Amino acid sequence: MDIQFIKDFLGCETPQAWCEAAALNQAILLIDHAHCEKKAASTALMMMFRYADYEQLILPLSKLAREELRHFEKVCVLMKSRGIIFTHLTPARYAEGLRKGVHSQDPQRLIDLLIMGAFIEARSCERFASLINYVDDDLGIFYKSLLMAEARHYQLYLNLANQFAEEDLDGRIEHFRKLENKLILTPDEVFRFHSGLPTL
Repeated sequence: MDIQFIKDFLGCETPQAWCEAAALNQAILLIDHAHCEKKAASTALMMMFRYADYEQLILPLSKLAREELRHFEKVCVLMKSRGIIFTHLTPARYAEGLRKGVHSQDPQRLIDLLIMGAFIEARSCERFASLINYVDDDLGIFYKSLLMAEARHYQLYLNLANQFAEEDLDGRIEHFRKLENKLILTPDEVFRFHSGLPTL
């Protein structure tokens, strides 16, 4: 699958150093990936409850939450086959770093959350593609199987943001792009699925 449109949206690619660290930390990579899928499902559900009056959000987010939970289950099955135990991990700085750029008041808050969701899903897609050549064949095939879903999730969030926006989104997208790129390209003391440059 050609994901150039994802890379164009993101504005920067995952550094090789992160991919090399991922190859050496596959257990943490998979555990945090599982946490990411679980968090993605909970985020969709949270928005369904917070914005219950927005009919055009409810069904798309419900379907998204179910798909994210199916992905969570698939990662858990894969971990079990490798003898990796799903356990608690401290979260990456990534989502919290993006959340700092979100407006505190609606309707802009909703639009920002949707744009933020688009960036997270786009980065996940790009990371899966980046990892394929750094992990074993079975894991590479698994990540390749997730590319299309992550691309769809990115497009869903971006389409929803455009539905609710009363003006062009380019300014807000660029705002989050700068935040996101900094989180990806600057040194990060903790290795996670969405972490920045490894310091070890």
